Amino acid sequence: MRVGSQLDHVGLSASQARERLAEGGPNELPRPNRRTPLRITLEVLREPMFAMLLAAGIIYLLLGDRTEALVLLGFAGLSILITIVQEARTERTLEALRDLSAPRALVIRDGETVRIPGREVVIGDILVLEAGDRIAADALLVEARELEADESLLTGEAVPVRKRAALASDLDEAEPGGDDKPHLFSGAVITRGSGIARVSATGMRSRIGQIGRFLETLETQAPHLQKETARMVSLCAVGGVAVALLVVLLYGSLRGDWMAALLAGIATAMSLLPEEFPVVLTIFLAMGAWRIAQTGVLTRRASAIEALGAATVLCTDKTGTLTLNRMTVTELWLPSGTVTDLTERLPQREFHELIGAAALASAPVPVDPMEVAFHNIARDVRVPARADWELVHTYGLRPDLLAMSNVWRSETRGEPLTVAAKGAPEAIARLCRLDGEARQALEQAVEAMAARGIRVLGVATAQTAGDDLHKGHEGHDFTLLGLVGLSDPLRAGVPEAIAQCGSAGIRVVMITGDYPVTARAIAEQAGIGSRDIMTGDEVRALSDAELRARVKDVTIFARTMPEQKLRIVSALKAAGEVVAMTGDGVNDAPALKAAHIGIAMGRRGTDVAREAAAIVLVEDDFGAIVVAIRLGRRIYDNIRKAIGFIFAVHVPIAGLAVSPLLLGLPLVLGPIQIALLEMIIDPVCALVFEAEREERRIMERPPRDPAERLFAGRLVLPSILYGGIAFALLLALHIFTTYWGFAPDRVRALLFFTLVASIMALVLVNRSFSTSFMGALWRNNPSLRYVAAAVLIACGFILTLAPLRRILDFAALEPVDLPLLVFVPLVVLGLCELVKARGGRLA
Repeated sequence: MRVGSQLDHVGLSASQARERLAEGGPNELPRPNRRTPLRITLEVLREPMFAMLLAAGIIYLLLGDRTEALVLLGFAGLSILITIVQEARTERTLEALRDLSAPRALVIRDGETVRIPGREVVIGDILVLEAGDRIAADALLVEARELEADESLLTGEAVPVRKRAALASDLDEAEPGGDDKPHLFSGAVITRGSGIARVSATGMRSRIGQIGRFLETLETQAPHLQKETARMVSLCAVGGVAVALLVVLLYGSLRGDWMAALLAGIATAMSLLPEEFPVVLTIFLAMGAWRIAQTGVLTRRASAIEALGAATVLCTDKTGTLTLNRMTVTELWLPSGTVTDLTERLPQREFHELIGAAALASAPVPVDPMEVAFHNIARDVRVPARADWELVHTYGLRPDLLAMSNVWRSETRGEPLTVAAKGAPEAIARLCRLDGEARQALEQAVEAMAARGIRVLGVATAQTAGDDLHKGHEGHDFTLLGLVGLSDPLRAGVPEAIAQCGSAGIRVVMITGDYPVTARAIAEQAGIGSRDIMTGDEVRALSDAELRARVKDVTIFARTMPEQKLRIVSALKAAGEVVAMTGDGVNDAPALKAAHIGIAMGRRGTDVAREAAAIVLVEDDFGAIVVAIRLGRRIYDNIRKAIGFIFAVHVPIAGLAVSPLLLGLPLVLGPIQIALLEMIIDPVCALVFEAEREERRIMERPPRDPAERLFAGRLVLPSILYGGIAFALLLALHIFTTYWGFAPDRVRALLFFTLVASIMALVLVNRSFSTSFMGALWRNNPSLRYVAAAVLIACGFILTLAPLRRILDFAALEPVDLPLLVFVPLVVLGLCELVKARGGRLA
C-alpha cells in the first residue's frame, strides 16, 4: 500500500537496498554449524582419553594379545557410541527449541510498505512498527506514538520501557534499558503503540551482534578431570613400561629363558597399564549426561558434569531464571486502606470494581505484559464481562502525564460513557485532583509497595457524556479506585532449591539488569542474602583486583550490563571459586560461556544463550539445577570409587605377576590370565560403580576443593592398602600351596579363582565411602548383581570345561581347595572394612 502523507517517508530504493545488502552482508548473526553425528564423532576421537584407549588397544594387538585388544577397543567403541548418541540427541533437542521461522520486517521501499525477511534489512531502511512486532535491527525512532518496547532480552528487565522520537542531539548508539529513549534494539518486542524508525545497525554491528562477536573471543578451559587422568595415565604408563623392562632383564638374567622373560614382561606391563582410567572417565561422563538428561537437563558438553559437583558459587539472572518473566497482579489497595495480597488468595468482591477498571483501561487485545496481567486477574475473579461494550476513544500517554484512558460505550444507548484510566500513581492522583490526607495515604501506600519491589499503577474511573470527548484527558471528573501492584513472581520451587544450595555450601549470587529495590525484594523472597548490593556503575568503577576482593561478600549485583556480568564471573573465578552461571537472555551469554558451568534456560532462553552454555534446562526449572548438582556430586564420587578400586585391584595383580620372579616361585599370571581378569575389572568399573547410589547427606557437605587432585593421597593410599591386604593373603596362599606340593597348574587355578573372589570383595569395600560392608551389601545396584552372576557363570564354565582349563593352563580343583576360595576373600573383606572403619578411606 502507499504510505500515508502523514508519515512522509520514502525509504530506500530497491537498488540502494541491494547495494547495501551486498556491501554490509545479511542482517543475521553467524549461525554455528549444527553438530552432526559425523562432526561429533570427529570431536570425540580428538579427545586425548579416547586416543589413549585406541592407542592401548593397538599396542595389545602388536603384542599379539587379541583378546585384551578386542576388549579394550570394544570399550573404546562403546564409550564413543554412548557419547555420540547422547550429544546427537542433545543437538536435535536444541534444534527443536530454536525458533526456525525467520523474523520478518515491514519496511518502506520506494515509498511503498513491503514486508521482507529480517535478514534483508539494511542500514538506512525505514521500519514501520506496530504492537507485537519483533524489531529486526537496531534503529533510531523517527516517529513514536505511545510506543513501548520489551528489552528484557538484552537488559533482563521484565517491564517494558517507554520510547520517544529522536531529537537532533541524540546519538545513533546507546545502552539498552531505561525510559524515554529513542533507541530500538534488535530482538526487542513492541508491546504498545506504533512508530517509524531508521535502521542504524544490522547483523554483527547491532547490539546483539556485538555480544556475539565478544563471545567468539572467550575460550573455555580444559576439563580438570581430563587433565588429571591424562597426567596419571602418562605417569602409570611410563612406570609400568619401566617395571616391565626391569622384569624382562631380571627374569632373563636370573633364569636364562629370555622368551619366558619377554612373556613375563608383557604380563607385568598388562597388569600395570591403567587403561581403565580413561574408560572410567569417558563412560561415567557419557552415562552421567544420559542420567542428567532424564531430569530435563541437557548436557551439551559432558565435561561440564565434572564441575557440577565442585560448584561453589551459583550466579543467577533474575528475570526468566528465578522469576517467570511474566507480570502478575500481586497486591491491591483501596482508598479505604484495605489491602489484599494475591500471592495467597484471590481478591474479595470489594476489589472487583478496581480490577474491572484496570482491565477496561487496557487494550482489548493486550500485548503489554502488565495489561495481560490485568486481563488475567479479571478473568480469574470472573469480573462481569463487558463483551458488548464499544471502545470509542483513547487518551494516550503524554510525557507530562504518564496515564492513559479508554472511553467505553455500554450496550444501553443513552447512558453516560465510562472512562477507565490507569498510570503512574502521581499522574492518577493529578487526574483525581487528590490533596491533603487522601494524597498522603496514596503516597504512603505506593512507597510501601515500591519498597517490596512491586511496580505500582493507579486506577481511576469517570462518567462522561458523548459530546464531552473533545475535552482533554484532565477534563473528566475522575474518582480514585485504588492501586494495583504488579511483580514478576518467583518460579515454583526456587526458595527450596536455593535452601538446598545453602546446605550444600553453594553461595547463590543474583546478577540482574533490574533495579536494586526490585532485585532485593526478589532476593528476600527467594532466600538469597541481600546484605550487600552492588550496581553496575560501581562494578565499572572498580579495578579487577578491587572487584575480586569485593565479590566474596556481595550477593546481589543490580543494573548490570553484559560486560559487567562477565567481569563479575571472571572476578569470582580469579578468587578461586568454581562458578555456575544461569541465564536466558542475550545479555547473559558472555558470562554463560566464561563460567565453569554455563546453564541456559531451554524454553525462554535465546539461541545465543543456549549456544554459549554447556548445560540447558529443558523446562526452565531452576530446581533442576540442584538435581544436576546432586547428580554431578554422585558421578564424581562414583568416579573416585572406581579409581580407588582400580588402584586396589592392580596391586594384587601386579604383585602376583612380579613376586614369583623375586621369590623363585612358579609364574601364576601370564598375559592370557591377566586379559581374562581385565574382562572382569572393566565391566565392574564401567557398570557397577557408575550405577552406585549417592552417598548419605551428599547435599549437606561443602563442595570439594577445586584444586584437589583426583588422584590425591587420601584416595590412592587407602586403595593401595586394600590391594596390599589382598596381595599379602594371596602371596601367602601361593607360598603355602607351592611348598605344600601343589602342582603349578593347580596353584595357578586356585590363585586365579581366589583372586577373582578377592576382586569381588574389593568391589564391596569400594562401593561406599561412608557405609559399612553390610550396608553396602544391601544397597540396591542391579548392575552389581548382573556382573556378579556373569562372573560366577564364567568361573563355573572354566572350572567344568576341560578345553577352557587347558587354554588357561589350569588344573581341576580338588574339594579341599574350595574352602580357600571363600576364606581368603572373607578375610580380605574383614581386614579392609576394619581399615575403613578406622578412617582409612576419606568420605
